[in-house]
Formats: sequence, C-alpha cells, structure tokens
Amino acid sequence: MSKIVIIGGGPAGMFAAYELSKNGQEVTLIESGLDVEDRRKAIAKEDSAGPHYISGMGGSGTFSDGKMNLHPQIGGDLTEFAPRSEAESLILYVDRIFTAHGAPKEAEISPDARKLEIRAMREGLKYIPIRQKHVGSDLLPDVVSSIRKEMESFGLKVLIGTSATDITVEKGRVSGVKIRDKKGKESTLPADYVIAAPGRAGSQWLLDLAKEKGIGFRYGPLDIGVRVEVPNEVMEEVTKISWDPKFHVRTKRYDDFVRTFCTNPSGFVITENYGKFVSVNGHSMKNKYSNNTNFAFLVRISLTHPVENTTQYGRSICMLATTIGGGKAILQRLGDLKAGHRSTWERIEKSYVEPTNKDVTPGDIAMALPARIVGDLVEGLDMLAKVVPGVNDQSTLLYAPEAKFKSIRLEITKKLEAAQVKNLFTAGDGAGVSGGIIPAAATGLIAAKEILRREKDA
Repeated sequence: MSKIVIIGGGPAGMFAAYELSKNGQEVTLIESGLDVEDRRKAIAKEDSAGPHYISGMGGSGTFSDGKMNLHPQIGGDLTEFAPRSEAESLILYVDRIFTAHGAPKEAEISPDARKLEIRAMREGLKYIPIRQKHVGSDLLPDVVSSIRKEMESFGLKVLIGTSATDITVEKGRVSGVKIRDKKGKESTLPADYVIAAPGRAGSQWLLDLAKEKGIGFRYGPLDIGVRVEVPNEVMEEVTKISWDPKFHVRTKRYDDFVRTFCTNPSGFVITENYGKFVSVNGHSMKNKYSNNTNFAFLVRISLTHPVENTTQYGRSICMLATTIGGGKAILQRLGDLKAGHRSTWERIEKSYVEPTNKDVTPGDIAMALPARIVGDLVEGLDMLAKVVPGVNDQSTLLYAPEAKFKSIRLEITKKLEAAQVKNLFTAGDGAGVSGGIIPAAATGLIAAKEILRREKDA
C-alpha cells in the first residue's frame, strides 16, 4: 500500500486526510503547532497577540470566528480546478461533514438579500448574496476535535508538534518528508504521495521549498488595510440579512478594488503575532457578545516586474506598522485619520465606540500604510456608508494593519499537482489556492480524490 504524508492540520490537510483514511489509505498527518485543546488552553493564558491563534491543529480559522461561506467562488475560485457542479458538490460534502460534527445545519440566503443587492448597485457597489454558516470561535474547536477523532478511527496517524523541514525528490517524483519533532529529533517519513497544506503560517516555507526544488511559482495579490469597528446598531440592518456581508467597492481616484471581509456581529478584535510583526483580525462567538461589530476593509494590491513579491511587500508594511505601534497594532478614529491627527486614548474615549481590543497603541495609520491605501480606505468607507449609513462616522475605529497574504502559487495542474514534481500536491490557503475554511477543505479533497483515483488504477 502506498504511503501518504500530509503537511498541515488545517482544513485542507484535515479533509484530505479524512477522505484518504476513510478509504483505507495509509496516511500520516503532521502538524507543527499544538493540538486543538492545547491551543485553547494556551490562548486562554496568553495575550491577544499570542502565536496559537494562527498555528495548530484546525488551522488559523479554528479560533477566528468559524465562518463557512458555501459558494464556489468566495474564498478562492474552485471552478478553476473543477466544473461548477463538481465544485458545488465538494462544498456540500464538506458542509455535511462539518454538520455531522456539530456545525449548524441551516444556511439559507435571506429573502431580503436581493433588495440589498439592488440597493448596493444603485450606489455603485457590489453585494454578493451567499449561503453562510457561523459556528463561532468558542464552538469550532469542538467540531475540529470531533472530526479528528473520527479520522483516527479510520486509522489516520497524527504527529503533533512535528515540522516538515524538507520534501525529498528522486527522479522527479516525491519520495519522502524530512521532519523534526517537538524534541528536536530529525527523521524522514517515506512517502509515495505528499500533500503540502502548510497554511498561512507556512506559506514562506512553501516558497523556500519551491525555490530549492526548482518548482515554478507565482505571487498572488495582497489584501491589506484595516479592521473597522462600529456599534452593532450601525451594521445590524445588513448583518440580519447576511452574517458576513460581502461588499465590493471600486474607488474612483485610483480605480482600486476594496472589499469587506470577515464581519463579526457582536464580535471582538484580536491581535495575531507573526513573529516579526503583528496583524489584527476579528472573531465572534456563540455564547459571548460585545456591543460592537467589526469587519476587515481591504485593498487589493498586485505588483509587476521588477518587484512581484507581494508577500514581502505586505510584510514590510506590517513591520513598519508594528514598529510605529511599539510592537502593537495601531488604533485610530476615522475622524482623526481624516483630519490628519494622531489618535490618543483621550480622543478615543470621547467616541461612543469602546474598543474591544485595548492591547493596542493609539496612533496615526497614515504613518504606517502607504498613502494610496489610506486614500482607498477613506474613500471606500464613504462609498460603503451610502448602503450602511454611519459606517464612516468620525467615531468609527480603525485597527491596523490587517493583511491577508495570497500565498505563492506553485505551477500546478487542475488536480493541484506540482508541474515539476510527480505526486506532490498542494492545497489550502498557504498554497495560494483558497482563502477560507470551506474552499481550503475542498482543495484538500480535490488532491485526495486524485490520489485515490491513481491508487485504484495502479
């Protein structure tokens, strides 16, 4: 029987492992971070910028709200790898597994969604109605743990606290994965197939691997901006229609694409620690509420020759923002940003919006983000206010930086196999083929199903 090694325990790695182990394959899944319950305990003890929010079993989304967008072209484009009908079937399959392990069953589009779509059109914006589920960052870890237990009942072997240091290749075909366990011991797992699903935290590792192995790749675009926080009352008209409303804006001055992302009604803003810099994010829970709604407001940036590395560009912006914030994220009132004032705690306390994340530095976002991005954000919020009145009030809070790195994409086939290395597959956000829990899981299934097909034909 062939040996299969999966790198990464996020949704892509988990669902690939689920499908392969359920069908009797010999699968080993390695995850460099902590297990789910250990992550939960560590997060409870550390500050909001602790590393366990983004790394560990279940992936970065496990403690980041648990949104599930059931659309083949939200969070990536699955129709790039499968016909739309097949992509939709993959989403339904992923959804059934999540539901069987405790995720909500209902995921309907509100009858008022069409009215909101028309209203947005009239104001020069685009609203995308989609079926969604909200699990909650307090409940999703239990769902992940339940799925893992079922996988292990299929015979899956999981190695926690184990890092992939290299992938060995012989005669153009993958042959193994070099690993280092939590005690520092190094060894090699033989492998006939490898699925590299390293997640966002492992995207740099994948880039270094591609360069070393001579695998072609390209850089994806960068989404960078701020986390916006307003009173629930400002957003409730649209969040009652859609928990995570998707608005797309095209700014007039620069003709740039700006979008809302990851809306969290009654949610909380958190800080994520990436080692050399911090970034903000947001989440909401099923059993704990705030008085505020937060969402990401992001500008899409693509670069061309001679500087194409959007990841490096985004990291440099985040490092500058972290430097200006004294190692913390920056918080600023929108009114102060427009007036060219640095925010202070005194100014922020005059607002009627109380920040849910106070482990930040009041400051001036214009000192950290490029002027073009700041201009896009201000203009974009003014445009969004035509559909969501009050979102551009001077008391609106902005946290920076928030960055969504579209990881490098290897040269891959439609089955997600590396063009230059036989039987090496990539999947998930860290491989640049998805941007969310559901699409990441679906890409893991695409790779797994291709392996099962080859094993059947062997």
